[in-house]
Amino acid sequence: MSARGRVAAQEQAHSLLVEGTRVDLILRRSARRSFALQVDHRGARVAVPLRTPLDEIERFIHSHGRWLLDRLQARTAVRAAPAMDIVDGATLPLFGCPLTLRLHPGRSVRWQLDGAREELMLPTAVDTQRALVRALQARALAWYHGRVEECCHRLALPVPPVRLSNARTRWGSCSVRSGIRLHWRLVHLRPALIDYVVAHEVAHLLEMNHSPRFWAVVERLYPGWREARAQLREATATLPVLTCAVGSARGAREH
Repeated sequence: MSARGRVAAQEQAHSLLVEGTRVDLILRRSARRSFALQVDHRGARVAVPLRTPLDEIERFIHSHGRWLLDRLQARTAVRAAPAMDIVDGATLPLFGCPLTLRLHPGRSVRWQLDGAREELMLPTAVDTQRALVRALQARALAWYHGRVEECCHRLALPVPPVRLSNARTRWGSCSVRSGIRLHWRLVHLRPALIDYVVAHEVAHLLEMNHSPRFWAVVERLYPGWREARAQLREATATLPVLTCAVGSARGAREH
């Protein structure tokens, strides 16, 4: 269709009940062929072909209802959580265990053990918050790569590139071209919950959808995925929020 004959996109506010929860979203109709549902800093949005009936749109939204509610809940939790102050003696979770932060003069970052408790030595001569995030990202990437590798071996799949994500609404993503990305903030969670997200993304290497076949692959990798998914939603609100926003680190660097 020529630019002159193309129909302009139409947007309108829409509300519906999803699993008993009222969801407000923006409905966008345009000259597209597929349906798309997303959650970002603006809220929930659904994009559909121009003349799609409303009941068909709502069926599509309900078919992704749990995904939609999870993303909205995660968005609300991140916005509500207070930022953490980086001070000497502060603690935050690392793989579900307490990590103590220690400040020292100088420019080096060091990990050390104090008995059974792990400590992270942060320099005060540089940007302490940035140093903290980068140290956590480095630990996260090493851990994630090992877990992805194990899941791929169990499915007899080649191991894809593994990178970190700083996405607003997803814990992970999978692409045939770019590999698997996992959010660095998962590093705060218990390994069992991280493994669920890893299993979810590795399963997408075989099934790029959320069909019954996909969930069967997840079941093979992580039989307790239903409980883990529920626990992951609850844990979202408990994660520390650092006042330094650092993007994904390439190469050092559930949807």
